[in-house]
Amino acid sequence: MTGDGTRAVRAGLPEPVAYEPALPGPVFAAHFHLPGEATGPYTYGRDTNPTWTRLEAAIGELESPDEPAHTVAFASGMAAITAVLFSQLRAGDAVVLPADGYQLLPAVRSRLEGYGIEVRTAPTADDAQLDVLDGARLLWIETPSNPGLDVCDVRRLADAAHARGALVAVDNTLATPLGQRPLDLGADFSVASGTKALTGHGDVLLGYATSRDAALADGVRLWRKTVGAIPGPMESWLAHRSLATLALRVRQQAEGAMALATALADRPAVGAVRHPGLPSDPSHALAVRQMRPGRFGSVVSFVLPDKAHAERFLAALTLVDDATSFGGVRSTAERRARWGGDDVPEGFIRFSVGVEDPEDLVADVLRALDEAKA
Repeated sequence: MTGDGTRAVRAGLPEPVAYEPALPGPVFAAHFHLPGEATGPYTYGRDTNPTWTRLEAAIGELESPDEPAHTVAFASGMAAITAVLFSQLRAGDAVVLPADGYQLLPAVRSRLEGYGIEVRTAPTADDAQLDVLDGARLLWIETPSNPGLDVCDVRRLADAAHARGALVAVDNTLATPLGQRPLDLGADFSVASGTKALTGHGDVLLGYATSRDAALADGVRLWRKTVGAIPGPMESWLAHRSLATLALRVRQQAEGAMALATALADRPAVGAVRHPGLPSDPSHALAVRQMRPGRFGSVVSFVLPDKAHAERFLAALTLVDDATSFGGVRSTAERRARWGGDDVPEGFIRFSVGVEDPEDLVADVLRALDEAKA
């Protein structure tokens, strides 16, 4: 059995060929030579591409190292999310979404309802989605949730959903496949935005959905073909290249996030510090049971007294970019309420820890907090 770091370095690579690179370059092709019947494997650029094939195999190895899995890559995380939802739901179905999930889910809800699909919502914490499962076709879980960082019991929810005949999809973006394996916990789909920690450099938009059920994966793949939500070959190649350092980045980011959360926990004027790895966090006990040891993600959230205070803090940082998204090698932070759509206070900060030395990052944050007092 190989470790996660070894797996990440080798995942999806073809058999070595003399005088060829270990990871072949991206294949840019709208069409392929296709004599006779169109049996593939590569026929047309909206259907398949060798660069996608290698990336999808690699992600499948990370999400499901012990059992075969099928991954479908997309142009963005939202493309992957909507592909799972719209490929599996029909008019008259019911779906359960998290009430505190990613900020575009309300827009997705409106579209689902417009197609005659009933949408129910409940918070992530305390497994509250259990209360609205009866009669649902699909349960959508986001754990840890974004941006609130609540955690729910995937195994408990998956067992309850399956007992009621529902499918289960887990947004695994924040945890990454090295921090949490939803398929091992009973989910039918593990879905993520590869834009975040998976690729980790802030230069690629990507998404994916992984399932151990070939028929479910085929439905998602047909949706991708139908709507054309395909990843570019260059983006796919960059993503695959970046996987080699995933274990290193996840480890360093988790260490930094824990150091930051610990430093903030008793800091004056800093409230509601959340990070699943923090022993005092409401989700900690469950996170320890469900997530991989020491890999509780790169994100720390906390609340400053008001909008002005938060903006002074962000402006005072020198090692942190004021930017959205998370999971990158460079630390970023933002006042999340500026976007609307999240039920958070005006001074709520979502902080994504990069791979900087934790002591340098913590020192910069504490200095910025002192400057923001004025």
